[in-house]
Amino acid sequence: MRLIKTEEATGHVLCHDITQIIKGVTKDAVFRKGHIVREEDIPVLLSVGKENLYVWEKQEGILHENEAAQILCRMCRGDNMHPTEVKEGKIELIADCDGVLKIDVEKMNAVNCLGEMMIASRHGNFPVKKGDKIAGTRIIPLVIEEEKMSRAEALTQGEPIFQIVTYQKKRSGVITTGSEVYKHRIVDNFTPVIEDKLKEYGVEMEDYAICDDKPEMITDAIHKMLDKGMDMIICTGGMSVDPDDRTPLAIKNVAEDIVTYGAPVLPGAMFMLAYYDGDIPIMGLPGCVMYAKRTIFDLVLPRVLCNEKLKAEDLYRLGQGGLCLSCPTCTFPNCGFGKGA
Repeated sequence: MRLIKTEEATGHVLCHDITQIIKGVTKDAVFRKGHIVREEDIPVLLSVGKENLYVWEKQEGILHENEAAQILCRMCRGDNMHPTEVKEGKIELIADCDGVLKIDVEKMNAVNCLGEMMIASRHGNFPVKKGDKIAGTRIIPLVIEEEKMSRAEALTQGEPIFQIVTYQKKRSGVITTGSEVYKHRIVDNFTPVIEDKLKEYGVEMEDYAICDDKPEMITDAIHKMLDKGMDMIICTGGMSVDPDDRTPLAIKNVAEDIVTYGAPVLPGAMFMLAYYDGDIPIMGLPGCVMYAKRTIFDLVLPRVLCNEKLKAEDLYRLGQGGLCLSCPTCTFPNCGFGKGA
């Protein structure tokens, strides 16, 4: 790479894209890397503020930004995504399907800490849709040492930084609890909310039961659903500390692995997650899920549907960002809710 005056560039090969920015009209390359400068190009180059140019001279052990971007892309790209063409030294990754974005944050941070290169992404553990932009990467200078890129690649240990995990069609059962519903004193307004949230991910409610507040009745309903082959059970209501709220006890009667009763999320502090037979999730949903637009259920459900077996620490990490601000116009997931440290 060599620096020359633009007026002397005729016949030389550009080693980077030349970007033209016209406010409200365009921001794009007016000349691409590899373009051979012609005499008539000189006024255009000067008009975009380029009085000097870098022209290409290949050096041993030095990589151009586009070559380095390809290496970074290879380090980042996992299942169910594709790269864009390199443009102005940058490559972006695009989702090929709906699913949950998983990020190896430690590896991404380690690469970014090397300097002279960057990986930026949307937040992990959140749903993405087919066609969504999930990450972008490039080096900062125009060229970089090949040895430094090799060090960056070694940090990933051959495993991609990003993955998109697809949703599974779980057979779902919903148990609505509460004497007021069981004895027909009020209409069950909780179950339709759950059905709608399941449908967001292509899942149908296959079994349904209404129970009194007696824990043995709820326990029996859970067992019956398990016997029918349900591989996800959602219990609604009866999750607080009131004497009539006995759903947590019923779940404990069935599940061997109680992950948590309580989570640092509002709305949703009284949420319960447990597993039966190793990997069948049983969730207890507090009443806030019925009336609040977004709650802890919206943070947990996509990950459960991807067959991720959540641990207590996964939920504890939700505390930072775990407060929904109940904005007049909800923009979730394009907000801070659920985006823990």
